[in-house]
Amino acid sequence: MNITFLGHACLLVKTQEHAVIIDPFLSGNPLCSIDPKAIKVDAILITHGHLDHIGDSIQIAKQNNCPIICNPELTHYFEKHQVAAIPVGIGGKRQFDFGEVKLVQAFHGSGIEENGVLLNTGSPAGILLTMNNKTLYHAGDTGLFGDMRMIGELHAIDVCALPIGDCFTMGIDDAIVAAKWIQANKYLPLHYNTFEAIQQDPHIWQQKMIHERLDGIILPIGETLALS
Repeated sequence: MNITFLGHACLLVKTQEHAVIIDPFLSGNPLCSIDPKAIKVDAILITHGHLDHIGDSIQIAKQNNCPIICNPELTHYFEKHQVAAIPVGIGGKRQFDFGEVKLVQAFHGSGIEENGVLLNTGSPAGILLTMNNKTLYHAGDTGLFGDMRMIGELHAIDVCALPIGDCFTMGIDDAIVAAKWIQANKYLPLHYNTFEAIQQDPHIWQQKMIHERLDGIILPIGETLALS
């Protein structure tokens, strides 16, 4: 499994045979110069219905003729935009050619405005993605919650991607607590520095991770973490 950070909360996950993208906020991200037209994937995974996570998913789905995998309520939004969407509920999992997707709880809001109307986009989620016997836990925009300990106990997690931006998600200190509970092998910071309200120094996060003897890796946009 190779995990490439594409900015904000977007991860491109590849194996030799397959590729999926999570929360592809590319063209609207001021820190990202990656063209959505360059993305080639088998599926798109969406944690929740905010524009900085839905991002370019509709365009990417149409150009790749691939499905979007998300919670059941959000599938209706994508189907209205003429793209295939596959529902997975919180606590549920589905098998695909590329691997397994399981959704777990996340605690924050979820909704999208369309034509002046705020649409209900269902429960926000974290994503457990397993490909080639490696598991990535993308926590979404969550705040800290106690059942993160349970998620770590029930799943062997190779890499955990946690938000650190504060304001709209957990901040650095809560992310450290979450990492101690989850007990993954490695950690990536997400959802920081894209906008003024979520400015953080990831090196402070990394130093606190080192103090807790946890492996925190800062990936610049476009850089890849390879898991053997």
